[in-house]
Amino acid sequence: MHSSLYAVAPVDRSLEAALRRKIDTKTKPLGALGRLEELALQIGLVRASLAPALARPHIVVFAGDHGAAKAGVSAYPQDVTWQMVENFLAGGAAINVFARANGIGLTVVDAGVAHDFGARPNLVDAKIAPGTANFIEGAAMTAAQRDAALARGAELVRGLAAEGCDAIGFGEMGIGNTAAASLITHCLTGAALDACVGRGTGLDDAGLARKRALLGQALERFDGPRDDALAVLAQFGGFEIAMMAGAMLAAAQARLVVLVDGFICGAAALVAARLAPAFLDYAVFCHASAEPGHQAQMATLGAKPLIDLGMRLGEGTGAAVAWPLLRAACAFVNEMASFESAGVSESLA
Repeated sequence: MHSSLYAVAPVDRSLEAALRRKIDTKTKPLGALGRLEELALQIGLVRASLAPALARPHIVVFAGDHGAAKAGVSAYPQDVTWQMVENFLAGGAAINVFARANGIGLTVVDAGVAHDFGARPNLVDAKIAPGTANFIEGAAMTAAQRDAALARGAELVRGLAAEGCDAIGFGEMGIGNTAAASLITHCLTGAALDACVGRGTGLDDAGLARKRALLGQALERFDGPRDDALAVLAQFGGFEIAMMAGAMLAAAQARLVVLVDGFICGAAALVAARLAPAFLDYAVFCHASAEPGHQAQMATLGAKPLIDLGMRLGEGTGAAVAWPLLRAACAFVNEMASFESAGVSESLA
C-alpha cells in the first residue's frame, strides 16, 4: 500500500498564539470555560482559522461482519448486522435519531456485510467480502483486503470533503466487532487481554469467559509483531474497522475535525495514530465508552474524552451526542465579547 495514504502533516501552529489570545481575552476569567477552550483552540488550529466555524458535519457508519462471530464471541447472531443496516436505512436507529436531532449528515456503508442488499438508495456498496475470516483460526483478512478497505475509507472521505464537509465522525455496526477491537487494543496498547475484553452486546459471565478464552486462542495462533498496526489489523480487524482507519487518515489529510466515537472507533484510531502520529492533532475523542478496553486506548493515545454518559452502543452515537459541544466552542470564539469590545475591565492579576 502506498505510504501517502497515511501521511498526515501536523497542524500548522502559526496561529496558536493569536488563537490563545483571542480565547483568553473573552469576557470571562482565564480558563473559565475549561475543556471548551481547549476544544476551540484545537478546532481553530485544524481549520487554520481565528474564526473557526463548523457548519457541515457528517457521520459515516461502516458495517461489516466478522467470521469469529459464529464462534460465539457475541450475545447476538450475525444476522443482526444486516438487520441493523436495514434499520439505519429506515431511519430508526439511535444514530439516525441523534443525527437528525443535531443536523448531522449521515452515510451508511456496507464495508463487508454477509448479506446481499442489492442496489439501495442511501447505502454505499463498498463491500470487500461478505465478512472477514474467523481470526481464531487464521488471519481475518489478507493484506490486499486490508489495503483495499483502508483505501476505500479514504476515498469516501475525500468525496465528502470535496462536497464541503468540515467535521466528520465515524460509527460502526458489526456483530463480533468488540472482540476484534479488544485484540487490536491489546496488541497496540500492551494492556492485558482481560482488561481489554468487555461484555460487548451484553454477554453474561459465562459468555464473557468464553469470549476471553476464544480471544486468547486467537492470540496464541498469531506469532507476528504485535506492535505492527497493519499486521494486527489484517490478523484481527474487521472490514469496517479497516475502512474507518483509512477514513480517519484521509479526514486528517483534508484538515477536517475528526469525531472519534467509542471503543470500536478507538481501535481504528489506534491504528491511524500508529501509522501517522499527527492524526491525533485532528481527533476529538467524543465520549468515554463503558467498554473496559477504552481506558487503555485513551491512555495510550493521551486522550481525554469530552463526555462520559456510560454509553456503549457504537453506531457513532457518542460522536453525535458530543457534537453540540464543538458548536459551542466555535460559538464562544466567534460571538462572545472581548474585554476591550465590551468595555469590561480585565483582571488586575
